[in-house]
Amino acid sequence: MTLWFVFALMTAAAIFAVLWPLGRAGQPQQDGSETAVYRDQLSEIDRDVATGLINPPEAAAARVEIGRRLLAAADSERRVSAGSNVRLRRIAAVVALLGLPLVAIGLYFPLGSPDLPDFPLAQRSRAPEGTQSVDNLVAQVEQHLAENPTDGRGWSILAPVLARLGRMDDAVRAFRNSITYNGESADRRADLGEALVAAAGGVVTGDAKSEFERAVALDASEVKARYFLGLAAEQDGRAADAASIWRAMLEKAPPNAPWRSFVEAALARAGGAPVPAPSNEAVAAAKDMSETDRNAMIRGMVDRLATRLHQNGDDVEGWLRLVRAYMVLGDADKAKAASSDARQAVAKDPERLRELNDGLKNLGLDG
Repeated sequence: MTLWFVFALMTAAAIFAVLWPLGRAGQPQQDGSETAVYRDQLSEIDRDVATGLINPPEAAAARVEIGRRLLAAADSERRVSAGSNVRLRRIAAVVALLGLPLVAIGLYFPLGSPDLPDFPLAQRSRAPEGTQSVDNLVAQVEQHLAENPTDGRGWSILAPVLARLGRMDDAVRAFRNSITYNGESADRRADLGEALVAAAGGVVTGDAKSEFERAVALDASEVKARYFLGLAAEQDGRAADAASIWRAMLEKAPPNAPWRSFVEAALARAGGAPVPAPSNEAVAAAKDMSETDRNAMIRGMVDRLATRLHQNGDDVEGWLRLVRAYMVLGDADKAKAASSDARQAVAKDPERLRELNDGLKNLGLDG
């Protein structure tokens, strides 16, 4: 009610501002009118009498005649001015009294929100979003989606947040709703599959695998889906298939792909990691070698790397390359021995030891 009273006052003020200038009397025109000419003639007669150019009787007769004409001209101008001003004022008043409110209402209904309900007092007193916790913000979004369940954009925003909070079952439901109301895409299918894997404790379930397969069908280059399909093959005991999937990903990946090292570690875990990269000269020389000679060359490179690391054991990346190379060559015992030597070499440096253990864990060597 108060709002409409304010609107009424604003409208009245606007109308008053328009009508106030129209209600003021117009200033009589002086320059260029017929009455001004007659007044100048009267002044001129007075000057002529004072200088003796005409005698008083002639001046009196002239004044009478000019005065009669002045009165007639003034009466005529007054009638014309009055009629014109009345018409203009009436038109302006009608426009102000009717036009302004109609225009205001016509703009308010399409641009305003006349049907918007009052904002609840509890929500008015809430702290600004910047000072609220993530849980409170998530609760607000969930409340909004409970009232507007078809808001696809809301589900797409909420789903990854729930996943980061560890609410995987709720995240799965949110990802499904995002697909329902936004339409399917490769990344949405892959995100849903990842949430299903997380909800199952890291196991690629049948439902998750189906989502990844749908994602690849929509976009054959979808990285997340292809990685998890490789993981599904590894968990099914098909290490060769997993390695094939991951190797194909690396062959097409750009050198600076952010996920490259992650997939390389997975490939090494599946027994298909690449050996340490040889020099350009070694690659050229290996082209003409037999298989036996080529393997001997590779083992020589690995042995030289092992010798260097035993002399200078601070190179964590070098130790990981050595362990990976032994795994590729099928020397599991040497790989375990190298990991043990690496831990002893960096035991006094907690940061390097942590980095080494993380790398060995990615290679499947936790112990």
